[in-house]
Parts: sequence; structure tokens; C-alpha cells
Amino acid sequence: MPLAEHLRELRNRLAKALLAIVAVTVVAAFFYNDIINLITKPILDSVGCDMTFAELAKSKSTEPCAQITINGLLTPFTLALKVSLMVGVVLASPVWLYQLWAFVAPGLHRHEKKYAYAFVGTGAPLFIGGAYFAYSVLPTTAKVLLDFTPGNTSNLLPLDDLLDLVTRMVLVFGLSFELPLLLVFLNLTGAITGKRMLGWWRGMIMGITVFAAVATPSTDPLTMLALAGPIWILYFGAVAFSLINDRRRRRREALGPDDDEASELDLTPEDIGEVETVSASRALPEQATTERVNGYDDVT
Repeated sequence: MPLAEHLRELRNRLAKALLAIVAVTVVAAFFYNDIINLITKPILDSVGCDMTFAELAKSKSTEPCAQITINGLLTPFTLALKVSLMVGVVLASPVWLYQLWAFVAPGLHRHEKKYAYAFVGTGAPLFIGGAYFAYSVLPTTAKVLLDFTPGNTSNLLPLDDLLDLVTRMVLVFGLSFELPLLLVFLNLTGAITGKRMLGWWRGMIMGITVFAAVATPSTDPLTMLALAGPIWILYFGAVAFSLINDRRRRRREALGPDDDEASELDLTPEDIGEVETVSASRALPEQATTERVNGYDDVT
């Protein structure tokens, strides 16, 4: 296509993607309260309390307890827009991802399309798995954080801050589960070998453990292992895949090129003296007769 056709195609794809996001956002706005309850339910079940603000201030209980609040006159409206838009982007992801793929796919080779399908098909379940772990550790995380509340004080949780925390944890956990996919991609491109990845195992275990301890601020080691354990398993799974792929690549290189593949050219420069010697040794001898032009006949 010429440049103008490419730009027109991009405009049409973006318009379809935005239309899908807007449509899902409008539908999600009607279920705004249900979505909020779904997001905040784990935290409320863990640290929520049914007392009023006055009863909460007078309470002598040492158990962590908090109430979710909304500050400001426009905050409920902005929260409804934010939550609805977030749900619209997530639920409409199959549509806008397809539009993105439909724009890029015509410029890819067949093997590149195969790799793209494999990475998308693997990356989506990994991200969902990480998001699920984040959602499962939220109650314990909230309880540990509220334990730092000073005595004789009440804890109020602004709803917008709470939603930002949940979204941040879901994104961090989901992206952390993409680590093995990144390592496999680097191995398939030849940037990292499986042997080198295996040599990093001590540092990777320590780094993953530290990340799990920071991402889950809980004193319970089981909660930390709930995040670190799956990432350890995924990391060693990526190492095993890379080692097998390296062995397969070496075996394929040992067999040489296929019948329909060109062999590699030796472009190493030779010494000039050696070239002159070889040329002189291969030169034809001069003819002794003078009947031939320059000592050679027409055939020569």
C-alpha cells in the first residue's frame, strides 16, 4: 500500500477499537456499584467493620478495622468514569487487540505470525494468573498494613486510593508472571542461551524473593511464597525450555543447510601474496609458436 492507504487503514482500525471501548464502557457504567463491590470485597471481608464513624472512634478493639470513604463532591462521578473506563478497556481487549493484529499481520512472515500467536496465547494466561494471585493476597496485605495504625485513631480508606492500590498490585503481579515468557523470547532470538540462564539461578531466586517480599508487605511467609513460588517454577520452566531449544539448534546446525537453503559464504579475506602465488601456479604456459595471438589460440 502507499503511505496514504496505510494511514487510512490505521485510522479505521483505531476507530473500531475506540468504538468497542466506548460501547463496553457505557454498559459497565450501569453496573458501577457491582464492580466496586467486587473489587473491594476481599478487603472489606478482611478489615471492614460495620460500626459508624463515632462508634469506630470510641472502639477499644485491637483488631484492624477500617471504613471505605469518598471525599469530595465530584469524586463519585469521577470514580464511576474511571472504573467504567477501566472495565471497558479490559473487556474490549479482544476487539482492539484484534484490530492491532489485523494492521500489523500483513507485514509479517508466516513463521513470525506463528511466534506471535504462541506468545500472545501464552502471555494472556500468565498475566491472568498473576492478577489472580494479587487478588488473593489483598486481604492479608490489607490486614498487615492496618496493623501499623496508631492507637486511639480511626482508619478511613478513600475509595479512589483503594482502587489505585488494587489496580497497581494486579498490574505488578501480572507483569511479573511474564518474566519466563521474556526469557524464552530472548532465547529463541539467540540473545541468551539456556546455560547462561541456568547460571543465574542463585541471583534470580534472591531477586524474586525480594520482589515478593516488597510486593506483599506481609509478615506471613506463606503469603510471600504464594507469589515467589510460582515465579520460581516459571523461571526454571523457561530455563528447561531454553536448554532443550539450544540442543535442538545445535543438532540442526550440525546437519548443515537444507536442500532449499543456501550455504554460508566464506567472506574471510585472503593474504595478497597467497592469492598471487595461487594465480601464478594456475596460469597457462605461454605458447612457443608465433602463429598465435599473444601466445594463445582462439579457444584458449
